[in-house]
Amino acid sequence: MGMRHGPVELRLIRTRDARALQHELLNNRGWLQPWEATVPYGTVSFDMRLSIRRLLQQYRDGAGYPFVMEYEGEIAGQLNVWGIARGSLCSATIGYWVSERFAGKGITPTAVALATDACFTDYGLHRMEICIRPENAASLRIVQKLGFRYEGLRRRYIHIDGDWRDHYAFALTREDVPQGVLARWLSGQVPQDAAAIPPTDRLAR
Repeated sequence: MGMRHGPVELRLIRTRDARALQHELLNNRGWLQPWEATVPYGTVSFDMRLSIRRLLQQYRDGAGYPFVMEYEGEIAGQLNVWGIARGSLCSATIGYWVSERFAGKGITPTAVALATDACFTDYGLHRMEICIRPENAASLRIVQKLGFRYEGLRRRYIHIDGDWRDHYAFALTREDVPQGVLARWLSGQVPQDAAAIPPTDRLAR
């Protein structure tokens, strides 16, 4: 299970990725910590091997698609499709992180586009969602680039960096991108205002 566009490859995570991923996470603590999911009244394990085993079990159970993002053959971060709901919903959420040294190279929007296209065409999903903290300007640029549609403010939605944080929700359905997310972006056909956040939601925070 691998997808590629230019120097960016998205592939299924492997147990032997643990050392490289742990190295990137430790070297990027200051860069990533404001956006890291935490556990209320508990601690998050930094045992990357155990984390990968759990992700692969979710993959085997059909509950998620855990990917590694690579740039020119080097691990740059992770992208997880999680919270998969089948049946009458056929929806999932995308989460990701990228190392600071790879920021600005277009890796994450390319990977998000590749993953969303695969979910729509190969994995039988109908809707993909990305939820972003209002302070995360880099992630907001990604949904703007790819034309994810703004769907609303979710108050105290996910436990991030030690507290419950507000998130903006963005989504695409298969019908929104009949030509595919990546192809629409590369052809310059992304609606310019799809991810626009209404002033009322900006002020509501």
